[in-house]
Amino acid sequence: MTYLTKSPWILHYDGSSCNGCDIEVLASLTPVYDIERFGIINTGDPKQADILLITGSVNAQSISVVKQLYDQMPGPKVVIAVGICACTGGVFRHCYNVLGGVDKAIPVDVYVPGCAARPEAIIDGVVKGLAILAEKEKAEKEGKGKAATAAPPAAEAKP
Repeated sequence: MTYLTKSPWILHYDGSSCNGCDIEVLASLTPVYDIERFGIINTGDPKQADILLITGSVNAQSISVVKQLYDQMPGPKVVIAVGICACTGGVFRHCYNVLGGVDKAIPVDVYVPGCAARPEAIIDGVVKGLAILAEKEKAEKEGKGKAATAAPPAAEAKP
């Protein structure tokens, strides 16, 4: 994890779940599992978050909130879907208002299946998300470096 230049901040959002995965996410933040040992800080502000961790399925009421949270986060960002409901809609996928997993609203980088997902699996998913975040940061820096060093376009001669 030494390749990150700052501590990643994580934003947890519950789309619409039974709260089983939420309890496991909170357990992963406690000293027993201690996700903070990887330098992760929990935040409630999407404008400071690097990782969006979502539990529960996306329904008609929460899809706009999920999209808004995602849009408010600065890039590069990583989305982690925790629990089978966030991955596919789970047992609620046939309900009248459930649209499905989180990937129906925003792009997902890491899927953590389970009902409820165990804290060990959540931490493993977050660590995989950290690797993806580092790759995105590296690609963004290389893209900016190439744009800054590229020669300006040649001016067209006017007749």
